[in-house]
Amino acid sequence: MSTDVSRRQVLAAGAALAGSAALTAGAAGTADAAAPTGTGEGTPKVKPTIVLVHGGYADSSCWNATIKELQYKGYTTVCGSNPLRGIPTDAPYIASLLDSISGPVVLVAHSMGGTVITNAAAGKTNVKALVYIAAFVPDVGETQGELITKFPGSEVEPVSVPVPYTKADGTTGTDLYLGKDGQAAFAADISTADFQVLQATQRPFDADSFIYPTTAAAWKTIPSWGLVAGRDKAIPPACERWMYSRANARKVVEVPRSSHVVMISHPRIVADLIEDAAEATS
Repeated sequence: MSTDVSRRQVLAAGAALAGSAALTAGAAGTADAAAPTGTGEGTPKVKPTIVLVHGGYADSSCWNATIKELQYKGYTTVCGSNPLRGIPTDAPYIASLLDSISGPVVLVAHSMGGTVITNAAAGKTNVKALVYIAAFVPDVGETQGELITKFPGSEVEPVSVPVPYTKADGTTGTDLYLGKDGQAAFAADISTADFQVLQATQRPFDADSFIYPTTAAAWKTIPSWGLVAGRDKAIPPACERWMYSRANARKVVEVPRSSHVVMISHPRIVADLIEDAAEATS
């Protein structure tokens, strides 16, 4: 992890003074409205709620280090538990979460979560910014399967383990899990011990997630920000750059030495980009 002991102590002290605690794995932050901060111009400025959406092979706990950074900065944070069943299920689920939040929202996603927020945020007037962290940014009609093969470099398929499961209608689906040998392809810049926890607590995703076409592209009406993980072997960095450019992202940050799980290995950089989006749209 990039956050050292002294930094964690500062964060813990700040959290204690603020009367809040970091989220545990899979838990959401407070849903209370953020307190306004003065702008010095007579108009109160309200900090947006930061909603974070995880991708495949993960759960909400993958945002824990980033959440600590954001809460230290005074932001209300909520983690959306992405069902990982594909656009028809995932997008309406996250959209309902957005509807439950009063006030402005900065919507953040990692990996496959990018596809979800691209669909879920369409028509949501409270969503002021989209932040894509090593994430898919599809256009209408595109699938994740098309995008992940558009540029060479993805190495996750060989380390994905297919597991059949029974769907609610009795048909058989296929869940994909990240195998124990998946660290080099997915999380090369975190410790082996941390990878083992991530791999053990992961939520699998339905393989059909790759074939559902995108039905809306919220980035066409909502300003976006993007982060490129320079050593990403899940979504190729060239693909991330291309998608962010097409979306006319207001700012793109590249972390040259980062693996796909940049929110774990470089949480401060991720939090800073999110704050940039929040301040630019508040």
